[in-house]
Amino acid sequence: MKKIRVLIVDDSAFMRKVLTDILNRDYRIEVVGKARNGNDCMKQLKTLNPDVVTMDVEMPHMDGLEALEVIMKEHPVPVVMVSSLTKQGAESTIKAMTLGAVDFIEKPSGPISLDMEKVEDQVIKKVLVASKATVSQKPTAKRQQPINNLAKHLVSISQQPIIAIGTSTGGPRALDRVITQLPEDLPCPIVIVQHMPKGFTRSLADRLNKQSKVQVKEAEHEEVLKNGCAYIAPGGEHLTIVRKGKHLHAVLDSSEPIYGHRPSVNRMFLSLSEVENLQVISVIMTGMGADGTDGLVELKKKKTNTLCIAEAEESCVVFGMPKAAIKSGLADNIAPVSEISQLLTKALGK
Repeated sequence: MKKIRVLIVDDSAFMRKVLTDILNRDYRIEVVGKARNGNDCMKQLKTLNPDVVTMDVEMPHMDGLEALEVIMKEHPVPVVMVSSLTKQGAESTIKAMTLGAVDFIEKPSGPISLDMEKVEDQVIKKVLVASKATVSQKPTAKRQQPINNLAKHLVSISQQPIIAIGTSTGGPRALDRVITQLPEDLPCPIVIVQHMPKGFTRSLADRLNKQSKVQVKEAEHEEVLKNGCAYIAPGGEHLTIVRKGKHLHAVLDSSEPIYGHRPSVNRMFLSLSEVENLQVISVIMTGMGADGTDGLVELKKKKTNTLCIAEAEESCVVFGMPKAAIKSGLADNIAPVSEISQLLTKALGK
C-alpha cells in the first residue's frame, strides 16, 4: 500500500516532532520532511513532492499565508493549516481557507501546545481527507447535467423564499465564491451551515461580510431573519428555523451532534421542512460525507417545490456531500461553484 507522504511546516521544533510522532503512528501515513518556515518549505516541496502539507499559520521569514499563496500558484498540493484559537489566528485561518487550504487543525492550547495528543484523531483524519482533495480545479470535458431545471422551481409570490446552504471541507472558499456575488437587494434570508469548530465561524462571517453586498453574520438565538442577510451557524451549535407569526427566527441549541456534526446540515434542512408557507432553495456544496441528504429527502417530501442545487465535482475540493445528494436523485441542478450565485438569483427572479 502506498503511504500518504506528508511535509510538516512549523517554526517550533517541538511542534514538528509532536506532529511527526502523531502522523507516523498511523500505518497509512509517512512524514517525509520537516520545514522551519515557508522558505524552507518551498525548497523541500519540489524535491520531496509530498501528498499533503501541514502548515503553521504564524512563522518568521515567510509565514503560512505567504507560503500558501506561493504553493497554490507554483506547486498546488493539499495544505492543512495548523492554527491557534486566537482572534488573529482564526482570521488568518479563514483567509488561508479562501486562498486554497483544504482544512485546518486547531492547536488545543496556544502556539506551542504540549497537549496536541488531545487532537491526534483529528490530525490523522484531516490529513487522510486532504490526501483525496482536489486543489487544482480543472473543468471536466463533460458537464454532469445541463442547467435547465429552474423553471418549475421559480419562487412563487404566495410563498416566502429562503436560501439554505450546507458545506464542509473546502466550504469557506466556496462560500466566498457564492455569497460575494449575490445582490444587495436579495428578496430572502440565507441560512448557512459550515462544519467548523467554535471560534472560527465568527471570523468566517466577518470576512464574508466585508467582501459581500449582502450582510453576513453569525446567527444569534431567536433573532429575526431578514431579507438580504446571511446567517452562519455558530461552531458547536445546531441552527434551526421556526416561524413566529409573519417572521422567521433562528434557533440555536447544543443538543447531540448528528452523525458527528454540530452544526448539522440535516438538522437545518429538517427544521425548514416543518415551516409552513416557505419555499426552500437548498444548496449542497463541497464536503466530506453525506450531511444534508437525509434532510433534503424530508424537504422534498414535504415541500415539492424545493429546489436543490448541488456543486459539480469539477469545482469541489471534496466531492462527498454533493455526490450523496446527486446519488439520491433529488438534485435539480448540478453546477460548478462559479455558477451557483447566478442560479440562485435566477430562481428568485432577479
